[in-house]
Amino acid sequence: MYDVVALGELLIDFAPKSVNEAGYPTLAANPGGAPGNFLAALTKYGCSTAMIGKVGDDMFGRLLLRTLRDAGIETKGILLDPDWFTTLAFVSLDAEGNRDFSFARKPGADTCLRPEEIDPSLLAGARVFHFGTLSLTDEPAASATRKAIDIAKGRGILISLDPNLRKPLWKREEDAKAAIEWSLKQADIVKISDEEIEWLWGISPEEGAQRLLQEYGVSLVYATLGPKGCYAATRSCRTKVQSPSGIQVVDTTGAGDIFGGSAMSRFLQYKKAPSELAEEELAGIVRFACTAASLSTQKHGGITSVPELSEVEKYL
Repeated sequence: MYDVVALGELLIDFAPKSVNEAGYPTLAANPGGAPGNFLAALTKYGCSTAMIGKVGDDMFGRLLLRTLRDAGIETKGILLDPDWFTTLAFVSLDAEGNRDFSFARKPGADTCLRPEEIDPSLLAGARVFHFGTLSLTDEPAASATRKAIDIAKGRGILISLDPNLRKPLWKREEDAKAAIEWSLKQADIVKISDEEIEWLWGISPEEGAQRLLQEYGVSLVYATLGPKGCYAATRSCRTKVQSPSGIQVVDTTGAGDIFGGSAMSRFLQYKKAPSELAEEELAGIVRFACTAASLSTQKHGGITSVPELSEVEKYL
């Protein structure tokens, strides 16, 4: 039995370290993939987790499996496939540490997960199933994702979603919008950025959160605001929390995922339905998550940048 099971991409993020005389970047390889980052935060903060996915039977795939195991994440749901390479992401950073991505994923192993490769026993007794829309960009992984959601819903498991929009991975933007709209209607808990809300509907984060609660059936929304913090709401309460100041940002890769996993770890401690959270409880969840995510930006990468619990608590 696991607190949270996630399905989706595992990949290698190549982040720039320097530039040679010809202008080519020297890159450092870091373990990544939004669901893996999300679970790494949860595991760091005391939750039991498992991952469903596929990597290549190659150097990077084996490294990723070892990294997840070292982080305490159950990997028996992750397949090694000799036919496809592990997905690679090349990250460029601006002066503030904000990133842009280019992907080697045509296809990548993560998109080749088949529905019959989903192990339903991994979801037995789980409290939360988490996914993102990168697993919906291509078949057969899209069908595998829908199957896992159906299994989770059939067992009454809470569904958590991070849309995690990456436009270069979609053939058409309208396909991305359709997939995200569908995904939002499956979810009980949603972590969505202000940029994604603007892209979907052209409205404010606060308006977007209320739309999700009132029109999509979502129970708990975290609308993240980048360095400005997060607006969070249920149908009965809402809160807005500023990110901590004075953080020296090196790399924002994975910060949103670490926010999501950190928030989930605190939410699960209450052993309540999302709708039962009091305003002060919701504020405490968001304050912890904003702090953990902000501290993570002091290091490169996602999975390996989750700060220790003692570090977060000290900062708080």
